[in-house]
Amino acid sequence: MDIRPILTTLRRHKTAAALIVLEIALTCAIVCNALFLIGQRLEKINQPSGIAEQELLEVRLGGIGTQVNATARTREDLAALRAIPGVKNAVPINQLPFRRNSWNTSLSLIPDQERPNFNAAQFFASEGTLDTMGLQLIAGRDFEGDEFANLEDVEKDATIEQRGSAVILSSKAATKLFPDGQAVGKTIYSGRMPLRIVGVVKELARPVTVESDTGYSMILPVRVNYDMGLYLIRVTDAARRQEVLAAAVSALEKVDTNRMVRAKLTYEEQRTKYFQNDRAMVGLLITVCVALLVVTALGIVGLASFWVQQRTKQIGIRRALGATRGQILRYFQTENFLLATVGIVLGMLLAYSINLWLMSAYELPRMPIAYLPIGAVLLWLLGQVAVFGPAHRAAAVPPAVATRSA
Repeated sequence: MDIRPILTTLRRHKTAAALIVLEIALTCAIVCNALFLIGQRLEKINQPSGIAEQELLEVRLGGIGTQVNATARTREDLAALRAIPGVKNAVPINQLPFRRNSWNTSLSLIPDQERPNFNAAQFFASEGTLDTMGLQLIAGRDFEGDEFANLEDVEKDATIEQRGSAVILSSKAATKLFPDGQAVGKTIYSGRMPLRIVGVVKELARPVTVESDTGYSMILPVRVNYDMGLYLIRVTDAARRQEVLAAAVSALEKVDTNRMVRAKLTYEEQRTKYFQNDRAMVGLLITVCVALLVVTALGIVGLASFWVQQRTKQIGIRRALGATRGQILRYFQTENFLLATVGIVLGMLLAYSINLWLMSAYELPRMPIAYLPIGAVLLWLLGQVAVFGPAHRAAAVPPAVATRSA
């Protein structure tokens, strides 16, 4: 199709054409960055924790009044929990992935390193913790019996820092420290405390997610009591989680009535709660994208309808000279495609500029180039769909009616 008549017509309607180009450019820029932000949030929401999420329950207790020996009470609690039908195992633990609070420590390759290699989440584990959490050991071994120590003893015994401890790292932390993949058997340091790497697990997310180091985690063979963390319960059948959770709370209340249950929930509920703000942001961004696209589509429809009305004589003449309905339809579609293309090119430049600002202001990563063609294709399709109605009405005008309306 010869586009010179289209360009001639657009030059006679510069203001209207410029407005629709500007609207498409702004929509393209905002939608491209919104899609990028949505992708970032969804990636964050769907990141793996490394644990058996569907089989895990959490119970957190708090005391009322004077507390008995916490270590002895923890042993009684564990015996009661493990005796419940449907419980595979139960352990006390200081933290879990995707929570609002976190225990962390810095890791280095030499003692008192001036700049540590990175900061890692610090999980405390007792016997059976790896199996209860559902962690996948990909190198080395689990902790052995003589490597475990009670947290209260660690805090009192200053010589433990000199002797060091065994440690299990997440694969991301191990690769960061030893890119050659040979982490097991090496010694790293937390301050001056030596840590002997005995194993590596495939995945273990941090409690508080940080974009650059979400998977940097470590596990120490340190037993904690119920008052320092929570009880993690793994069930044999995920379908019975609520039943087992109710039985677990009842069993713990029978062990000691001078405590209150501060939290009782499945791990999936905990994860959903942690990411609720991210889900809300995704919903908001989707709403913004849809609203912008609808407004842009209405603008295209309105402009195309106006031009059809203004060009009735021109359409009639072309129809009288033998132009087919398909040619009239393609005329308006081509016109819209040219306007959309100019707007999309400007929008891509603006989208890149907005992304640079977001990178500097909010430390977001650079937007992958793939989001630009996605936004372009979306707006091209939107333009063609929006203009189809007015173009179809223009193509349906009989030549005689069009010429009489001149």
